[in-house]
Order: sequence, then structure tokens, then C-alpha cells
Amino acid sequence: MNWLITGAGGMLGRDLRAVLAGAGEAVTAPTRAELDITDPAALRAAVAGHDVVLNAAAWTDVDAAETAEAAATAVNGDAVAALAQACAAGGAVLLHPSTDYVFPGDGATPYAEDAPTDPINAYGRGKLAGERAVLSILPETGYVVRTAWLYGEHGKNFVQTMLALAARRETLDVVDDQRGQPTWSYALARQLVALAGSGAPAGVYHGTAAGETTWYGLARAVFAAAGLDPERVRPTTSDRFPRPARRPAYSVLGHDRWAGSGVPVQPDWRDQLAEALGRPGFRALFPSGDVQ
Repeated sequence: MNWLITGAGGMLGRDLRAVLAGAGEAVTAPTRAELDITDPAALRAAVAGHDVVLNAAAWTDVDAAETAEAAATAVNGDAVAALAQACAAGGAVLLHPSTDYVFPGDGATPYAEDAPTDPINAYGRGKLAGERAVLSILPETGYVVRTAWLYGEHGKNFVQTMLALAARRETLDVVDDQRGQPTWSYALARQLVALAGSGAPAGVYHGTAAGETTWYGLARAVFAAAGLDPERVRPTTSDRFPRPARRPAYSVLGHDRWAGSGVPVQPDWRDQLAEALGRPGFRALFPSGDVQ
């Protein structure tokens, strides 16, 4: 198959490139500077001749979206609709990553793929608009894969931030009242590529790690893996760190739909973290240089 990755210079885009390169696939991988996804004509030209499109392009600044909702939705909603239309015209399959932020985060059990959506911030509203466009325009060839708490070797993310702060601060206060599924971007990339070739029914899937924890639990696990004392991480509450955008308190997603896809659910978040922290990009940040 001929693959197109939009937003190929970002964290997920770079991991998608690596997965496909390892499989010997033919890939076109424009970065944001090379392909403006808000330009419908550019999207039509880019999609032409490709069998599968992996949309790794997105507005990811959750807090900035609160005061620039129209701009954020232009990328996460309107541009996704134009990309879906280009795929429909060109006969390409589209895999579109979305987010746990389409849910209100007030649940107590994992959100099913068909659970009612009700975003509590501007970012979530824009991403939901993109989801709806894909499902409406490409009912047979459009895949929405919601993910959450994504981290990787490339780009700013929580795991890298914890390792950087560990070198500068004796203790860290990390929120313990938000629950989710820390998900390695490379594991998500592997799952997206597998889904594209699986022949599974189109629709919504949840691409997150198995298991769950809090940001505090994740920070302690990162410290322990880096050979640092996890007791340096102290629990606190979200109200100690006010942000422009409200965050869901509960972001655990269910994985039932994978059972009929032939693609396995992602490994537990602890196993993903252990594998990820063995990679050079993370290992270089370890004070000792060794994974524990």
C-alpha cells in the first residue's frame, strides 16, 4: 500500500514513519511546513495516489484553544472534514487519532467506544467535530482512534518533563486526582498501522494502554525506572495547578471493540513505559544513563 502521513514531523508522526519504514512500506510523510492541512486543495493533491492516510496533524495546545477556539477547530475539525472529503474522492482509507477529551471525564468505569460524548473544553469540542466529520463522510473507510496521555521520544510530553524536572528539583508535586492511561506514541503507531491492514470494520476504536493510573502514579513510575527515589514525588490535587482549560478527572477508555478487529489491545501502561524508557531518546535523560 501507499501511505500518507500528515503532520509527519510531530511525536506520533515520527513514530508512524519509523513503524512503516521498519515494515518496508512506501510512505509519503510531509511535515506541517510542507503540507498545510487547512488548505483543501493541498490536501486533495497530497492524498491522490495513496491507499491509506494517517492523520497525525493536529492542534495540540489544549489551553491555548480556550482563547483561540476557532483556530483550533479549523485544524482539528474543519481540516479533518476536508481531509475526509479528499480521501473519499481519492478512494483512500483514513485513520484519524482523536482524544479522551471528547468525554466529560465524570465517569467511574471505562468509557465505551459508543458512550455519549460531552466535551468540557474547546479542544475537546474541536476534536469531536473532526470525529463526526470522519464518521459521516467515510462511514465504510474512516477510522477514529481515540488516545490519551500520550508520550514519546519526540516532542514535549509529561514523561520527558518529569525526567527534566528531576534533575532540577528535589521534590515534585503531581496531581493524584486525574485518572487515565499513559500511552506510548510508538505503541499507538504500531496499533494504527496494524488496524489499517486488518480489514476491521470502520468506526471508533480506543487506542490507549491497558490499565490505569494517575499523573502522580505515572511520575513515581518514571522516577523508579530512572533509578531515582519515587518518594521525591508528592501527591496533590488539580486545584493547586489551575489551567485555562478544564481537564477530565476520569479519562479511562474501554477497549471492547478491538475484539472483533484482529488487532490486539495495547499492553499495560507499565510495560509500555518500561519499553519506551529503554529507547535512546529517553535513556539520554536518565541521571544514571541506565534503565532500572
